[in-house]
Amino acid sequence: MTVLDDAVRALREWQRDDLPFQLHPGDVGWYWRFGEEATEAAVRVWRRDGRVLAVGLLDGADLLRCAIAPDARQDEDLARRLADDVCDPDRGVLPAGKVYVESPAGTRFKELLSERGWQSDEPWTSLRLDLSSPVPGPGVRVEVVEPGKASLHAAVIRASFEKSTFTEERWHAMASGLPFADARCLVAFDGQDAAAAITVWSAGPGRPGVVEPMGVHHDHRGRGLGRAITLAGAAALRDLGSSSAVVCTPSSNAGAVATYRAAGFTALPEVHDQRRD
Repeated sequence: MTVLDDAVRALREWQRDDLPFQLHPGDVGWYWRFGEEATEAAVRVWRRDGRVLAVGLLDGADLLRCAIAPDARQDEDLARRLADDVCDPDRGVLPAGKVYVESPAGTRFKELLSERGWQSDEPWTSLRLDLSSPVPGPGVRVEVVEPGKASLHAAVIRASFEKSTFTEERWHAMASGLPFADARCLVAFDGQDAAAAITVWSAGPGRPGVVEPMGVHHDHRGRGLGRAITLAGAAALRDLGSSSAVVCTPSSNAGAVATYRAAGFTALPEVHDQRRD
């Protein structure tokens, strides 16, 4: 078993509807677009007696996104080990200077970073849709993206996000990753044009699935396509056995929050990354 095998397996097992949002195997799956080697280099795993207790993803040079085993959320020894590792650049987790940590709310680790002088950063809104009941239809044509249509999906994502570097090659790299076995990519059409895209990631039956990413082509906005593709993605997660669909977006992105609300998602309490200046 590789580090990535262990990390993805642990992240799947830790997803629960009764706990705050935390790093999801789909987040690692989305990062896999940069290739397996880059993904392995970005993942950090903390163990005790061979058991994985925490997983981190270095999502860019200065942001560590963390998940912690549910029964270790208040573990003092683990919290101190995590805090020591992220605070000391020589330990190879985060560099010197301004850095950020995303960790689950209500954990001792998060409390300890605050005690050590880390500040709250910009707020994020998590939203959740219960999938115990059928999801309304999208009302537009939606297709599942197979490998032969990867360029179509990638083109919509690039046209949805100003700084996106997503390409057909990166789609195939993402699809080669371990988490993609539990994922679906979908494209919604506006007439004959591919106009919105989504990738959804299951963590297995009875666990929350995550949306990462969802975007609407800049030429097709204002037509309800964000809601439509989100509903289609949620329905795909339900078919995969997910208990809920979860997404996290900056609270400042009012358009995204409104889109998810329009698709029936309920906003959860805001969360904040922590920042060391």
